[in-house]
Amino acid sequence: MALTSAMLAMFSLALPASAQQLSLAPPDATASSEYLRRGQLLEGERRWGEAVAHYEEAIRQFPADSSLKQRFDFVRQHYDVARRYADRSFRDSLARLSYRSMLDLYGEVLLKMHAHCVESPRWREILDSGTRALDVALSEPTFLEPNLSTIDARTVEAFRDELVRLMAARPVTSRADLRDAVAAAAALAQQRLDIAPGAVVMEYLCGAANSLDQYSTFLTPDQLNEVYSQIKGNFVGLGIELKAQDGTLLIVRVIPNSPAKRSGLRDGDRIVSIDGRLTRGLSADRAANLLQGESGTTADLVVERTESSPQRILVRRERVEVPGVDDARILDPSRHVAYLRLSCFQETTARDVEDALWTLHRAGMRSLIVDLRGNPGGLLVSAVEVADLFLNRGVIVATHGRNAYEDFTYTAREQGTWRVPLVVLIDQDSASAAEIFAGAIHDHQRGTVVGQRSFGKGSVQGIFPLTTAGAGLRLTTAKFFSPLGKPYSGVGVEPNIVVRQAAKPVSGSLGPGPMNPDQDAMLAAALQAATQLMAQR
Repeated sequence: MALTSAMLAMFSLALPASAQQLSLAPPDATASSEYLRRGQLLEGERRWGEAVAHYEEAIRQFPADSSLKQRFDFVRQHYDVARRYADRSFRDSLARLSYRSMLDLYGEVLLKMHAHCVESPRWREILDSGTRALDVALSEPTFLEPNLSTIDARTVEAFRDELVRLMAARPVTSRADLRDAVAAAAALAQQRLDIAPGAVVMEYLCGAANSLDQYSTFLTPDQLNEVYSQIKGNFVGLGIELKAQDGTLLIVRVIPNSPAKRSGLRDGDRIVSIDGRLTRGLSADRAANLLQGESGTTADLVVERTESSPQRILVRRERVEVPGVDDARILDPSRHVAYLRLSCFQETTARDVEDALWTLHRAGMRSLIVDLRGNPGGLLVSAVEVADLFLNRGVIVATHGRNAYEDFTYTAREQGTWRVPLVVLIDQDSASAAEIFAGAIHDHQRGTVVGQRSFGKGSVQGIFPLTTAGAGLRLTTAKFFSPLGKPYSGVGVEPNIVVRQAAKPVSGSLGPGPMNPDQDAMLAAALQAATQLMAQR
C-alpha cells in the first residue's frame, strides 16, 4: 500500500512591511560564480554528496541561475550511481532479478509516474534522462568495476556516442515506446560491452525517476525500509545523523537516549574510522552502510574532537526510538517562558508535543517558543495535527495535484486548542512539514515567527512500494499552499522578525544544561518576542 501524498511531505518573497529586522551580520553577498568555482573543486575531487548539498544551497541563493541547476543535475547523477552501488540491497537485487523482471519493474515505475506525478510525464525527456544516467554510470568506477570484466576506454567511449545517437533518433510517444527503447539500449550494451542487460535497465529506471524533480527518486529496498523507519520513528542502529563535510564524516546530531549518546558521542564529532576502516573521502551513505548491523553487535569508532586527541569509542547497535520532541523545558523561569524543540514530524510527534505541553503547563508555562530550526519536515498529517493544537479554526494547509484526489484542504478543530502566546523559530533548513506548521501560525497571526526565511520546499511526496525486489518509488504528487493560498515552493515562510547571524549555534548547545541566549541570537530574539507577547495580554 502506498503512503499517499496526503500523508508525506518530504527534504524570493519580499519582506512584509510589518516585519522587523535584527541584523547581526551582513547578508551573504557571494556571487554565483563563486558557488560554481567551489562546486567544480568538489566535482574534481569526486565528492559528489558534498557537491549535491553545495549546489542545493547555491540554487536557493540564486534560483534564476540555470548553470547552477545544470551542475546540480550533473552531480546528482554521479552521486546516485555511487549511492546505489554502495547499497547492499541494490546489489542483491541486480544479482537476483532476471532481465525480464527488471524490464517489468521499469514498466511499473512508468505506470506509477503516469498515474501519480503532479506534472504529466514527458516520455521523450524520461528516455533522454535514462540515457544520461547510463552515460554517467559508464564514467563511474563503482559501476564499471562490477559490470565490465575489462575496461577499454576507447570501446566504452565509442559505445556512449553510439547510444546517444540511437536513442535520440527513436520516436517516443508512449510507455510502450520507452520500454522498447530501453530494451534496445540494454541489448546494444550487452553486444558492445558485454554488460548484463539488467544493469542497463536499472540505470534507465533510476534516470526516469530522477528526471521529474529533485525529490522524486527510486528507493532501494534498504532505502525504502529506512523511509518507513523514519515515519515510525524507530530503527536499529547507533542513533547518529551524519554529513560528509570537507572530506570527513561529521556527526550532525546524536539522538537523545540513543546508544551513541550513552557511549559518549557528541554533536560535532568527526568519525575517523569505522571498524578499522578509514573514513576519509567516504560519502555519508557509504559510511551509513558500514555502520549498519544486527541488533546487539558493536561498532568500533575512532572520533576526533577539537579539544582532544582522537578517541576510540565502542557503540552497541540497538533499537533507537527517535523522540518526537527533542527538548522541552522552562527556558526563563522568571518570565515563565517555555521552550520546545522539534527535529522532525513523524507518526508520534503530535502525541509527544501534547504530552510535553501538559508537563510545561504544570511547570508554570505562560508563553512558548517552538524551535523548528534544522527541521527537514516529515509527515504532512503530523504537521497538521501539531498546528491543530494551537489553532481553533481555519485552514492549516491545502494541497493541489494533477489528479482531483490530490486536492485536499486541512482545517483546524477547536477541541484541545492551546492558547498560550506562541513564538516559532525557523531557519533556512526548516522545510516541508516544518513550513506547514510555521506558515499556518504566521498566516493566522497566531504567534510570532522569528529567524530566517525557510527552505521553500512546497511539494508533497508519496511513497509507492514496487511489486518486484522490495524496492519503492518516491514521487511528487502535489504542491501545498498556506492558509492564505500562498505557495511554499521556492518561497518558504518569511519570519515576522528576521534574525541574521554569522554562525549557526552548535545544536548540542541546546542539550542538557542551561541554554544561553547570549550565544544564540535567534533564541535571544525569540525570548524577547515571547516576553512582548505576554506583556500584550
